[in-house]
Amino acid sequence: MTDAPEKSETQLIAEAEILSKALPYMLRYDDKTVVVKFGGHAMGDEALGKAFAEDITLIKLAGLNPVVVHGGGPQINAMLKRLDIKSEFADGIRITDQATVDVVEMVLAGAINKEIVQTIGEAGGRAIGLTGKDGNMVICSRMVRKVRDPITGEERELDLGFVGEPKIVRTEVLEVLKKSEIIPVLAPVCPGENGETFNVNADTFAGAIAGALGATRVLFLTDVQGVLDKNKQLIRELSRAQALELIADGTISGGMIPKVETCLEALDRGVEAAVILNGKVPHAVLLELFTEHGAGTLITG
Repeated sequence: MTDAPEKSETQLIAEAEILSKALPYMLRYDDKTVVVKFGGHAMGDEALGKAFAEDITLIKLAGLNPVVVHGGGPQINAMLKRLDIKSEFADGIRITDQATVDVVEMVLAGAINKEIVQTIGEAGGRAIGLTGKDGNMVICSRMVRKVRDPITGEERELDLGFVGEPKIVRTEVLEVLKKSEIIPVLAPVCPGENGETFNVNADTFAGAIAGALGATRVLFLTDVQGVLDKNKQLIRELSRAQALELIADGTISGGMIPKVETCLEALDRGVEAAVILNGKVPHAVLLELFTEHGAGTLITG
């Protein structure tokens, strides 16, 4: 017995219709791998975090193979401030020194990763927290950014410190988990070839993992609805050529450019399609995968 109010026949029929409409999409994705990058506003909202965990648990039970990748920028910044570790910036980019990368690993691989694992467990799923270090899953090289001097116009290399980019991705651990009931939750902390520890952009990490696994979808949960047209209306689907054209004509601008470029990089790595969607919408993952129109912008090759 529960205290929930009894539902009418009309409500029950409506719920049954929703489930029947979702069935074709469940069959489409059966035994397919979906990588979901979880971050932004949703990570700091308990209700959204719970809804996300329910979504991931449900799609695993429905026969999909979800892999969760998470970031944690705001939490890292808060811990750096708490420990009074000053960040250095060059050309607007944070230089990640040894003290900073130690904090990054502590926050990402520790507090955040285990919180997501626990929330999925509370939703009825079984999850395990891992990093790029586990099983030497993702080996990184040091990222070097080229910047142009605004006065001389000359390019120079900017050393970002312990910021890495994926060089080798090994999927053995994830392939074993794929055959089990366990959902991997990955923090983008990776080893270098010389024993270093690197912090990797979570979007880049998710794209690399998705490509190595041959994922059918990589979903980037963000704080925005998706790609908007000039009238600020959501564009539900874009080809690679259309996305590049919208960047060139200024329709896609500002912070949306790196998001779209990350999607295109994921396609280059072998992912079937990438999606930018709003993580602030409850059950955004289910809406994207199991409804006709999805919940964001689908980008295909």
